[in-house]
Amino acid sequence: MRVALIHDHLMQRGGAEKVLQVLAAMYPDAPIYTLMYDQKVIDDFFPSRKIEVSIIQRLPGGKRFYRWFMPFMPMAVEFFDLRSYDLVISSTSSFAKGVITAPETFHICYCHTPTRYLWSDTHQYINELSYNKYFKKIISLILNYVRIWDRQAADRVDFFISNSRTSLRRLKKYYKRDAPIVYPSIDINEFYVSKKIGDYYLAGCRLVPYKRIDIVIEAFKKLGKPLKIFGDGIDKERLMELSAGYANIEFLGRVSDKEKARLCSECKAFINPQLEDFGITPLEAMASGRPVIAKNAGGSLENIIEGETGVFFKEESASGIIEAIKRLETMKIDPNRIREHAVKFSHERFKKEIGSIIESEHKKYKES
Repeated sequence: MRVALIHDHLMQRGGAEKVLQVLAAMYPDAPIYTLMYDQKVIDDFFPSRKIEVSIIQRLPGGKRFYRWFMPFMPMAVEFFDLRSYDLVISSTSSFAKGVITAPETFHICYCHTPTRYLWSDTHQYINELSYNKYFKKIISLILNYVRIWDRQAADRVDFFISNSRTSLRRLKKYYKRDAPIVYPSIDINEFYVSKKIGDYYLAGCRLVPYKRIDIVIEAFKKLGKPLKIFGDGIDKERLMELSAGYANIEFLGRVSDKEKARLCSECKAFINPQLEDFGITPLEAMASGRPVIAKNAGGSLENIIEGETGVFFKEESASGIIEAIKRLETMKIDPNRIREHAVKFSHERFKKEIGSIIESEHKKYKES
């Protein structure tokens, strides 16, 4: 059976790329199709793997300014010729699901979420752009065109799998499709419980506005407690300006997997302020035996147990985070109990669950 994997793009190291990494291990001979890639991501996640890229990769500025090519991404993904494959698995939160497949090809989509800036977060996305109102109107018109394509592209998928109940609700609302849920996984063996606990709190992700690292910074400006932030992204400069003059707040930039494991294992707690589709990094902190402070919404409600593996805050603000920290500091935390919970989200569990669904649904498709 010939299998192909397709992913939106490989320009960053995030949770979606880690899911693709597991799928790639399940299908070692399958090429990976993607709109564009950063060689560092390829070297880290997919060494010696056959990667097929779109025309955007080859255009002047295609890699560096890839976000500006968003209006052309629907066309670019449709250019991929997948007629020779029996099974196509897309891992997507935007364009990969729109690939055109042959009638004989079974297309199964692991959906991280319906495209957030087209649907659930579109108004927030427009408001946060640092452009004048006239240019924002032009962007809104472009998004309207892409939104129409995105809805039609969802109809090309033969079978969806959702990564959480949160994403499934969006899938039903925007694409009118149902799906079984298979939670993402983490490499349990990469993380460990440390006997040495530092005095710092930890946050880390792609530094983009919707991740809400700004309210974490505001909280620690008031608390004066040590905060370490790892990750990189378009919001980094603004966040660093926001924390200027506060020696207790430290930006670490991108860190290696080994360093991230150490940071997670030695922090007092990991802070996850954003609304997550699911949330892999908080799980990695829990695999290190450390509690998570998270917003009580989205995927966090599906992988954090209040009072056992972490605490929630209701108000998305600095004061909400401060209140949760103070509450956590009065609690008795069992690191081994926290890790036991995280072990339930292992790669082995993911491979077994998603492999069973792919096999059974592919068989049904061939027999239909």
